Amino acid sequence: MAEETEFESWHEEKQSAYLYRVVAACEESPEIRAMFIKLADAADSQAQHWRKIAAQRGVTLPESFRPALRAQLVSHMLRRLGPERLLPVLAAMKVRGLSVYTHGASVGHAMPAAGQQEFRHRRMAGSGSFRAAVFGINDGLISNASLILGMAGASAGEGTVLLAGVAGMLAGAASMAAGEYVSMRSQREMFEYQIGLEDAELKAYPEEEAGELALIYEARGIPAADARRMADTLIRDPSRALDTLAREELGLNPRELGSPWGAAVASFVAFAVGAVIPLLPFLWPRSHGLAISITLTLVGLFTTGSIVSLFTGRSPWWSGLRMLLIGTAAGAATYLVGHLFGVAQG
Repeated sequence: MAEETEFESWHEEKQSAYLYRVVAACEESPEIRAMFIKLADAADSQAQHWRKIAAQRGVTLPESFRPALRAQLVSHMLRRLGPERLLPVLAAMKVRGLSVYTHGASVGHAMPAAGQQEFRHRRMAGSGSFRAAVFGINDGLISNASLILGMAGASAGEGTVLLAGVAGMLAGAASMAAGEYVSMRSQREMFEYQIGLEDAELKAYPEEEAGELALIYEARGIPAADARRMADTLIRDPSRALDTLAREELGLNPRELGSPWGAAVASFVAFAVGAVIPLLPFLWPRSHGLAISITLTLVGLFTTGSIVSLFTGRSPWWSGLRMLLIGTAAGAATYLVGHLFGVAQG
C-alpha cells in the first residue's frame, strides 16, 4: 500500500510537469508561459520529494518517467485545441494555475480584492443558473410542442394528444433531471477529489505550494516580492490557504461546487414549465384547442428567444424571431411526419 502511494504521488507530479510544459509550449503570453514552466520545475521538485520518501522506505521508483496514454492523448489535444478548451480535462489531470484562464484577470492587472472576487463568483453562478433555466424552459417548449403537433398531424384525438403531451412532459423532464444530476454529481466528485489532493499537498509541502501560488500571482502582473509575501501570508492559515489554492490553482470556488439535487430539481421544473405551455388548451377541452396551443407556443418561443438576448447582446426582436423560426421549423417537420404516418396507418 505504501509503495503504491509513493509511486502514484511521484507519477502524478511527473505527469503534471509533463503537461505543464506542453501547456507552456501552446501559450502565446510570455508571462503565462513562464508561469507554467516554473510550475513544471516545481512539480519536478515535488516528484523528487516523493522519490526521497520512497527511498527512505525502501521503495524503488522508475528511473525515468513515461507519460500514460491518457496524458499523451491530452498532450495531443492541447496542441490542436489549446489549453482554454480543455480546462476541465487539465484540472482532472492535476494541472494547476488554471485560474489565469477562468478568473478573467488579464496579465498585467492587479489581482482583485477578496470581496470583489467572491462577488464575481456569485454573480457568474447566478447568471449561469438563470441561463440554464431559460434554455430548460425553451427545450421543454419546443420538445412537447413538436410532440403534440406530431400527434395532431396523425389525426389523433384530443384525449390521445393530451396523454402523449403529459407523457412527453414527464419523460422529458425526468430525463433532463437525471442527466443533470449525473453530470453535476460527477463534476462535484471531480472537484472534491482535486481539492482533497490540494489539501494533501498543502500538508505535505506548504512551502512549495506557496511558491506555486506566488507564480500564479506573478503571471497576473504582481511583482515577485509582493506575490511571494502574499502567498506566504495565506499559507500560514491552513483553512484560508486551501480556499485560496482551490480558487487560484484550480479555478474553483469551494463554497459553490454545485448541488446535484438542486440542479436536477431545477432542470425538471424548467423543462416542465416549458412543456406544459402547449399542453394547456388540452387540459380543458374546447374548440380550436390545437390553434390555441400553437399560439401559446409561438408566444412562448418569441418570449424565451427575447430573454436569450440578455446573454448574447443581440436585439431581443432578432433573438425572439430566430427562436420563433427554429421552433416553427421543428413543429412543422414533426406535424408533417405525423401526418404522413397517420395517412400510412389509415
